[in-house]
Amino acid sequence: MHVTGTAPQPAPAPSEDLTGPAGALPRTTGATDADDTTSKHARRFGLPVATALVMGNIIGGGIFLLPASIAPYGTVSLVAFAVLTVGAIALALVFGRLAARDPRTGGPYVYAREAFGDFAGFLAAWAYWITTWVSNAALAVAAVGYLDVLIPVDDHKWTACLAALALQWLPALANFAGTRYVGAVQVVSTVLKFVPLLLVAVGGLFFFDPSRLGPFNSSGHGAIGAVSASAALLLFSYLGVESAAVSAGEVRNARRNVGRATVIGTAGAALVYLLGTLSVFGTVAHNRLVSSTAPFSDAVNAMFGGSWGGTAVALAALVSMTGCLNGWTLLSAQTPYAAAKDGLFPAAFARRRRGVPTVGVGVTVVLSSLLTAYNYLSGSAKVFDVLVLVTTFTATVPYLLAAAAQLFHLVSGRGEQVDRARLARDSVITAVAAAFSVWLMAGAGYAAVYQGVLFLFVGILVYAVLAARRQRRAA
Repeated sequence: MHVTGTAPQPAPAPSEDLTGPAGALPRTTGATDADDTTSKHARRFGLPVATALVMGNIIGGGIFLLPASIAPYGTVSLVAFAVLTVGAIALALVFGRLAARDPRTGGPYVYAREAFGDFAGFLAAWAYWITTWVSNAALAVAAVGYLDVLIPVDDHKWTACLAALALQWLPALANFAGTRYVGAVQVVSTVLKFVPLLLVAVGGLFFFDPSRLGPFNSSGHGAIGAVSASAALLLFSYLGVESAAVSAGEVRNARRNVGRATVIGTAGAALVYLLGTLSVFGTVAHNRLVSSTAPFSDAVNAMFGGSWGGTAVALAALVSMTGCLNGWTLLSAQTPYAAAKDGLFPAAFARRRRGVPTVGVGVTVVLSSLLTAYNYLSGSAKVFDVLVLVTTFTATVPYLLAAAAQLFHLVSGRGEQVDRARLARDSVITAVAAAFSVWLMAGAGYAAVYQGVLFLFVGILVYAVLAARRQRRAA
C-alpha cells in the first residue's frame, strides 16, 4: 500500500484555479470552474462569510440539545467541555496552517492525499463524507425537539420522522439554487442564532442557582472515564471547525482568510458554548434537564416564567439548525467533489452547477433521509445520541489524518512546507491536536467504533473498484 506520498507539488498561486488538487485527472462532464465562478448564482466567500460558515456549522443543533445529552454525566461534563475547547482550537490552528500551505477545496482530503498518497486521501474523504450526512440526520432529529415546542410533532414517530425529513430537504433546495444563496442563508441564520444563545449564556448567569447543578459525577464511572464519555458526545458540538478549509476553493484570499476564519469562528463558538452550557445547568433543575428535548427553551422559561420565552427561543433555535443544515449540506458535497476530480470518488460527484456539486448534495440528502427514517422507525430510544457517537468516530479519522499530515511536514523538515520560525509552536499544537483526536476516538465507545469501522470497511471496497478502473484507463 502506498503510504509515502507523491512528490510534493507546489500549491497554486492565489490567482490560479483553487477548486481542485494539482495534477487532477481530466475533468468529467459538468460545468467548468470558470462557469461556476462567473455565474450570477455562484460567489466566492470573503472573511465575514467564511467565519459565519465556521461558526454557523459549529453552533448548530449540537449546542441546543447537548446540555440535556450530557446532563446524565453530571457537572463533570463541564470539565470535558473545557478540555474539548483546547483540543478544538488546536485543530483549528492546524487547519489554518495546512490551508495556508495548500488552499484548495477538500480540506482533510487534500492534506492527507498530498502527504500520504491516494489511499489516505480517499479514507479521509470517505470518513468525512459519512460524518456529514450522518450529522445532517442528527441535526434534523435535534431540530424536531424544538419544532415540537411550536407545533406538536414528537408525539408520534411518523410525524416526527416526516418533520425531520422536511428539515433536511429545505436546505438541500437552497444549495441547489447556488453558493450565492448558501452564503446569504448562512449569514442570516448565524446572526439569528446568537439571540437565544446570548440571552441564555449571559442572562442565565443572573439567574444561576448552584443547587440546580446536580451531582458532580453521576455517570457511575471514574472521573476520567466520565470526562471521556461526555467529550465523545460533545465533539458533535465542535464538528465544523474544518468548514472554511473544506470550502477553501470558494474563499477569497484563501491562504490568509481560511486560517483567520477558522480560529475566530472556533474561539467565538467555544466562548458561547461554555457560557451557554453553564447557564443551562444552573437554571434548569438537573432531574428535569436529563429528560429535556429543548433545554434552552426550558432555561428561558425558568428565567422569566411562563412559556413565551421558551417559544421564542425554540423559533430561533429552529432557524439556527436549519442554517446549520444549509452549511453542512454544502460541506457534504465539497470533499467528494475534490476526491472525484482525482478519480478517487465516482465521477458524478465532480459535476457542479451554480458553484455547487449538485450530485453530492443530492446523494447526501437521500442517504441522511434514509438514515433518519431507519432510526425513527426502528424504535431507537436515543436517536440523537446514537447518531452523534457514530459521527464522533468518523469525524476523528479525517481530523487525525490532517494532524498527521501536519506532523509529517514538521518532522520531515522540508523547507518549502514548514515555517521554521514557528516550528516549536506548531509542533506542540499539532501534538495536542493529534492526541486530542485519538482520545476522542477512544471515548466514542465500542458500539460507535464498531459501526464506524464497518462504514470504513465498505469504503475500502469502493476504493478497490475505483483504483482498478483508474489503472485500467491508464493502461
